Amino acid sequence: MVAELRKIDKSLYETDYNLWVLEMVDKLQRRHLDDLDWENLIEEVMDLSRRDKRKLASLLTRLIEHLLKIAYWRSERKRNENHWKGEIVNFRIQIRRLLKDSPSLSPYLDEIFLEVYGDAAEILSQKSGLSRSIFTQDCVLDLERALEEAWFPDPAED
Repeated sequence: MVAELRKIDKSLYETDYNLWVLEMVDKLQRRHLDDLDWENLIEEVMDLSRRDKRKLASLLTRLIEHLLKIAYWRSERKRNENHWKGEIVNFRIQIRRLLKDSPSLSPYLDEIFLEVYGDAAEILSQKSGLSRSIFTQDCVLDLERALEEAWFPDPAED
């Protein structure tokens, strides 16, 4: 009987994820621990951490991309600077909220900073036509400054 329930749960996991989640929640609430699809449940709980890390990396990449736009994309700065600053504030707020909910993710920012900086530089290079090397030769950013609430790059004059 238990083996049949587990087989049904695994099949449900593959065919209707939302219903599987609702079933697992119901079983947890009723304390029917023997009926849980443990293998997939453990994987899903582990994935929660990975999702937050991916979200944090994405937000940091976008934040750096917009900081680099202000610092380097001279031809678009006058038209877009206020929009870019608004996006920077938005990404900082989202990062701050995510770290408030999960403070243990804070060291992860240090781990990924150089990688996401490179990703942001590549993205901006493609969007702007600017050489990627200008973003790495004269780096205007570090993690602390990027996250600083009121800081914006001081663009070089045209």
